Amino acid sequence: MVSETTLAFAHPEARANAGAPERDRISVRDLVLDADIGAFQAERGVTQRIRFNVVVEVAPLPKDLADDVDRILSYDRITEAIEAALQEERLNLLETLAERVAERILAEPQAMRAFVRIEKLDRVPGTLGVEIVRRRETTLRGVEEEAPRPLILALGNAEIASRELTVWLDRFAEEAVPLILVVGLGDAPSPQASIPQAQRRIDLLAIEQNAWVLAGRDKRCVVVGTRTELDWGLRNAQINVWAPSKMVLDAVDGPSGSEAGELIAWFAEEMNAVEIVSLGLSITGGSVPVRTSL
Repeated sequence: MVSETTLAFAHPEARANAGAPERDRISVRDLVLDADIGAFQAERGVTQRIRFNVVVEVAPLPKDLADDVDRILSYDRITEAIEAALQEERLNLLETLAERVAERILAEPQAMRAFVRIEKLDRVPGTLGVEIVRRRETTLRGVEEEAPRPLILALGNAEIASRELTVWLDRFAEEAVPLILVVGLGDAPSPQASIPQAQRRIDLLAIEQNAWVLAGRDKRCVVVGTRTELDWGLRNAQINVWAPSKMVLDAVDGPSGSEAGELIAWFAEEMNAVEIVSLGLSITGGSVPVRTSL
């Protein structure tokens, strides 16, 4: 038995012979783009060719179409959905990318159902891919309440070790603004690598080690590394300590280096922070206001 997904990408004659319902469709076929995507270490930091095939079932065209492009679902909306999904963040899974492409397409009023096929062309001699079909009524998400805007507290190593740390956290816990703690490199020297990409990972991991040192000083501190965890913590009065590796390495337009001040400024912008309070760390660049005292 031929599946609906197979028929969606088939020639119209094949659909007719299979007795498939006749629906208006638009499509983008064999669109090949370069993307940094994949869960394996060998796929990080490099691009590979990704092929997209998308078919969208649309509502019947109005009788008074008048040859007006504004009254149809344009092909550009499909390619824009693909490009936007790729630019949003670095992804590990084609499945996630397919879901996001389908969701963006089905946000268009005319789109009723989307068939999305995505294939990697460079991983094996053949192709690796996924195919999904999503309907409008099961894909559109409700608008979630935005996470509250945090205050970022940047702590140097002397401040992490200070006896006043608990007092400072008590003070911030009494305020209405949720708190995220960020740190830099620890005092111990990090291993050195001759390859910049390797050194960047070493530095990010060293910062995360220091985050765990901070978390070990107060049991209220929870080390987190994903946006989902951070948003949950902000809504639930949790004191988050940022572990930067995942967000930094997955970002499409993230910071190029691993210097703590640059990372913190970028992170504060990503989290739409109210302010950065910097104790013992120098913050480099960024648009979020910085103060250096409690």
